[in-house]
Amino acid sequence: MVDAVVVGSGPNGLAAALVLASAGLRVQVHEAAPTTGGGTRTEELTLPGFRHDVCSAVHPMALASPFFRAFDLAAHGVQLRQPEIPYAHPLDGGRAVLAWRDLDRTAEGLGPDGAAWRSLLGPLVRRWSQVVDTAMSDLRRLPRDPFAALLLGLRTLEQGTPAAAARFRGTEAAALLAGVAAHAIAPPRRLAPAGAGLLLATLGHAVGWPVPAGGSQAITDAMVARLEQLGGRVVTGDRIDDLAQLPPARAVLLDVSPAGLLRIAGDRLPAGYVRQLRSFRYGGAACKVDFALAGPVPWADPACARAGTLHLVGSAAEARTAEHAVVRGRHAQRPYVLAVQPGVVDPSRAPAGKQVLWTYAHVPNGSPRDVSDQIVAQVERFAPGFRDLILATHVVPAAQAGGHNPNYVGGDISGGAVTPWQLVMRPTARWDPYRTPLPGVYLCSASTPPGPAVHGMSGLHAAGRALRHRFGVRTDPLALLRAAR
Repeated sequence: MVDAVVVGSGPNGLAAALVLASAGLRVQVHEAAPTTGGGTRTEELTLPGFRHDVCSAVHPMALASPFFRAFDLAAHGVQLRQPEIPYAHPLDGGRAVLAWRDLDRTAEGLGPDGAAWRSLLGPLVRRWSQVVDTAMSDLRRLPRDPFAALLLGLRTLEQGTPAAAARFRGTEAAALLAGVAAHAIAPPRRLAPAGAGLLLATLGHAVGWPVPAGGSQAITDAMVARLEQLGGRVVTGDRIDDLAQLPPARAVLLDVSPAGLLRIAGDRLPAGYVRQLRSFRYGGAACKVDFALAGPVPWADPACARAGTLHLVGSAAEARTAEHAVVRGRHAQRPYVLAVQPGVVDPSRAPAGKQVLWTYAHVPNGSPRDVSDQIVAQVERFAPGFRDLILATHVVPAAQAGGHNPNYVGGDISGGAVTPWQLVMRPTARWDPYRTPLPGVYLCSASTPPGPAVHGMSGLHAAGRALRHRFGVRTDPLALLRAAR
């Protein structure tokens, strides 16, 4: 007998399960894959001894999100290691723009735009926890710190509109910010990606962009271990195609996409709700390529060897061009490439002297194309000689991404298009986006607010609703987590 069932063991599903278990409920998690974690897994994808993160690799939200601040990964044995340079943006000519943890040091490297960078991000960095609390809320209530919300809102309005052109005089600061904003797989100079970019840039200076020692699987393993300590149970290799497969429970939380909800419960849902789920828009996608390398990447700018994350696209104009191509359903000739070199701080990822390189390129949703040649060309552009170091590759085109995580519909790793409407009204236009029309059934995936990233907050918000509605527990979910720690 169980009180609550969770389908999906990604970070949001596990977060929901932990909140429910912290309230003293009997919880069971069902996972279709043979291993837990969803997008937060680590495997030997290329050669023996080379450990690659299957999806997420860099985790600022593991330090910043309210869920993980309450859960405290360090207390559960997870080492989050900090690259000296959170992210770098190589440019042609053998130079790169560097985002250091220190805001002032970063500004000093931006020349005439240093003061503009400092004035843009400084107020956000000083109030980073309040800014994160606003961004990670359910987007339904007044913010606890209206001033922090106003700071983020006004800067998003500037950077997401043509007004952004007036901020920087040169090209380097603009490129640095555009590279971060493009994480949203959308043109940087739009509201939603601009807000995401400002939040990520703020966290780079406030908490860093760490990588977990041993890989992202360490985060999942810590969450599963704590869940089991609280009496929860995880069943792997158990694909749920119908709610009838689940054991009787007072609450069911689904860490699935809208398409997954339709597959599992479509015949039980009201026609109007089904229409809204079918109209949900999925966004641009990623073709992921992992490399096993004979040695470190030979960056033209040696400082890039100290960066955990690199944005490989060139100028801000090139980033906008590449992302606009994806939105229009085309492959960019020079795509935006996100690269992570975890070996900068974690030598356990590869045999001695070797390295792994994690990359993906943005492509149209559903693309079957292997763009590894374009990714290699973009890395080689900023690191001549890279091609000669490749020992093996592992490629997952966007169209195949759903094979290891059904939530990545068409290769959309964000759980839905990142637009202002779809961040707030996600996945449907309802005041309670987590509660479905089925009694006791909730959605807790990245297709609900606050959206993508490994933060656990969609799971926390959904679990809080389930506790109130189904069990009469009105305690703050974060307080439950802290009390059970």
